[in-house]
Amino acid sequence: MPGGRPKATLIVSDAEREQLIAWSRRRKTAQALALRSQIVLECATGSTNNEVAERLRCTPQTVAKWRRRFVEQRLDGLVDSPRPGAPRKVDDARIERVIAMTLERRPAGATHWSTRSMAKTAGLTQSMVSRIWRAFGLQPHRQETFKLSTDPEFVAKTRDVVGLYLDPPTKAMVLCVDEKSQIQALDRTQPVLPLAPGIAERRTHDFERHGTTTLFAALDIATGKVIGRLQRRHLS
Repeated sequence: MPGGRPKATLIVSDAEREQLIAWSRRRKTAQALALRSQIVLECATGSTNNEVAERLRCTPQTVAKWRRRFVEQRLDGLVDSPRPGAPRKVDDARIERVIAMTLERRPAGATHWSTRSMAKTAGLTQSMVSRIWRAFGLQPHRQETFKLSTDPEFVAKTRDVVGLYLDPPTKAMVLCVDEKSQIQALDRTQPVLPLAPGIAERRTHDFERHGTTTLFAALDIATGKVIGRLQRRHLS
């Protein structure tokens, strides 16, 4: 028979699981909260404290502590309690306003918020805005790219292109064609995935142009001559 103290049953609701997953994906900020979230998610699978500790490379005592805290206090039990000291000068309403503006609005004349622009708009100090963003894993200055391909032959084509550069045939000539319009993209090929706590804004690396002028050009290496053709694209 297994020894040790009996453990309370740990059941995670769908809403709690969604929040725990979001916390567990944090990369550089709030790593302690990310580990606690991973512990609870692993425990919810029915694993023992020793099994969870071995997978997450922590002690069984740490697993037992956060398992118990979650069972007793749910999500609030994973967040650090306020430390003793001087009372806060910024209340929850002002913090919530900063978070809402960061996630839902853009500054005038800029593509994203900085700590200085947010501090000026919210009436707070730059260091306070920085602390709020770190606490909630908000990084409006960062942007990641992604690409979803619907081409059923995408893998085979990718292997052909990459293989051509890694191991080209003897006496092979590779021609690369690209458009040189110098006009900013208007539409991305996929919707932008917005900024979220612990997750940077994500958008596709490619785009679609509408009604722009495109210049196709090629360089003759032997003579140095640029061969170009100008083509206007019309909207249908």
